[in-house]
Amino acid sequence: MSSSKHSSELRRLALSVLQPGFVGTEAPDWILRDIGDGLASAVLFSRNIVSTEQVARLTAQLRAENPDLIVAIDEEAGDVTRIESATGSSRPGNFALGAVDDPALTEAVAADLGRQLRAAGVSLDYAPSADVNSNPDNPIIGVRSFGSDPELVSRHTTAWIRGLQSSGVAACAKHFPGHGDVAVDSHHDLPAYPAGRDEIAAQALPPFRAAVAAGVRAVMSGHLLVPAYDPDLPATLSRRILHGLLRDELGFDGLVVSDAIEMGAVTRRYGIDGATVKAVAAGVDAVCVGGESAEEATVALLVKALTAAVTGGELAEERLAGAADRVREFARWSAGLRAAGAAQDATGDGIGHVAARRAVRLTGAARAALPLTAAPHVVELAPVTNMAIGKETPWGVAGPLAQRLPGTTSVRVRGQELEEGTVALESCALEPAVGRPLVIVARDAARHAWMSRAVTGLTAARPDAIVVEMGLPGAGPAAAAQIFTHGASAASGVAAAEVLTDTSAL
Repeated sequence: MSSSKHSSELRRLALSVLQPGFVGTEAPDWILRDIGDGLASAVLFSRNIVSTEQVARLTAQLRAENPDLIVAIDEEAGDVTRIESATGSSRPGNFALGAVDDPALTEAVAADLGRQLRAAGVSLDYAPSADVNSNPDNPIIGVRSFGSDPELVSRHTTAWIRGLQSSGVAACAKHFPGHGDVAVDSHHDLPAYPAGRDEIAAQALPPFRAAVAAGVRAVMSGHLLVPAYDPDLPATLSRRILHGLLRDELGFDGLVVSDAIEMGAVTRRYGIDGATVKAVAAGVDAVCVGGESAEEATVALLVKALTAAVTGGELAEERLAGAADRVREFARWSAGLRAAGAAQDATGDGIGHVAARRAVRLTGAARAALPLTAAPHVVELAPVTNMAIGKETPWGVAGPLAQRLPGTTSVRVRGQELEEGTVALESCALEPAVGRPLVIVARDAARHAWMSRAVTGLTAARPDAIVVEMGLPGAGPAAAAQIFTHGASAASGVAAAEVLTDTSAL
C-alpha cells in the first residue's frame, strides 16, 4: 500500500471512532464532508434542537451522507434533558422512577422517550445512568441515579434499557464502572472511587451486569480513578478496567464509548488529544467529544493525534481498526433497531406525568396543610448545577402554581446572593408572604449548606410554610410540611403544583 493510500485509510479509521458534536440546527459543511470521509457518528446537544420535527430534518440531512450514521444524544429525561431542554422534561428522571419502584412504569417511560427520539432520527441515547448513588454528597450523579440500592438500580436499569430499545433507540449504560460513590465532579477534576474489589463487585457492578444481560450494546466509561483495578489511570484510559473488567469479567462485547473526552478529569493531565489516544489504546471504541469543543478544528486535532499515534507506534493500528469495526457493527445493528421501531406512534401518552405524580411523597404535616386556596409566595432556592444539567432548562414550582392559582408571586434566590448580602430573605421571601401561604422550593438542600440554612431560617419564621424538595431528600426541619418530588423535571414541578392545589391529588 502506498504511503498516501495508507495515510488516507488511517484518517478514515480515525474519523470512524469519533463521535463529535457541532453547533447549529442545520449540519455544517465540515461535518457532512467528514461523514463522507468516514465519520460514523455525530452527537446532538440542546444547541442543535428546536423541535422534534426540526431534529428529524437535521438527522435526515446527516444521514444523506451515510444511511447507517449513528446519531447520538445525551438524553436521560428528568434533570438532564436535551430534546426538551427549552421546556424542561415532560418525564421524570431516574430517581423519581426508583422512588416509585415499578419496573413496568420505568419501562413505559423509557419506551415513550424512545418513540420521541426515534421520530427525531436519534439512534443512540447515552442513557441510562446505571450508577448507584451511594454517596449522598455526590455532586454529579444525585437524582440521575435510580437510587442507592444496587438491586433497585439493577432492576430499573434493565427496565429502562428494554423500554428504550423496544422503541428503536439503542441504550448506553453509564458511567462504567460506577460513578455513584465519588465526591468530585469529573467535568472539572479527577474523582476517585477508593473501594476494594469486593465492595465494587457488590455495590457498583450489579447494574452493569444487569445491563449486559438486558441486551445493552453500548457502555460509556467514567472518568474516575478506581485504584483497586488501576492506581494510575482513570477508567476511560485504563485497559485493566475496559478490557480486563468490562470485557473479560462482565462479558461485554459491544461498543465502549468514552464520556466526553474534553472533561477536566482526563484533559488536565493528558490534553484532549493525548486523552483520546490513550482512551482508544485502552479499549474505547468511540470517543465522545463536542459538548464543549464542537469545532471542526477539534475533530482535525483528534484525527491528527490518532494517526500520528499509529505511525509513531504509540497506538497499534490493529486496535484502531478493531475499534472502527465495532463502530461499524454497532451502526448496522442500531440501524436495524431503528427500522424495527419505525411503525410506532411517536406521540406521547402522558405516561411522564403519571410517573412524576406517582413519585411525589408528602409528610403528614403537608397533608394537613393542603390544599392551598390562596395565591402563595414561592421562594425557589437555586443551586449552581453541574454541567450535565443545561443552564437553560427551566425548573421549579412557581410557574405551574401560577397557572393554577393566579396571583402567585415568586422569587429565585442563589447562594452567592445571600453570601454577598445583595439579597436578604427578610425582604424577598418573608415580607411578600405576609398574610399569604409561603412555599419554599429547594434542590438538594442537604448538599448545600447555604440552602439548608435558608430553609431552616424561613421555616422558623414561618412554621406554616410548605417546603418542596426537588432533589435528594434530606432530614429537613423536623416539624415542617414537606413535599418530595425526587427530581426537578418540568413534569415533577407540575406534579408538585397539583398536589399543592388539588385535594384529589393528595
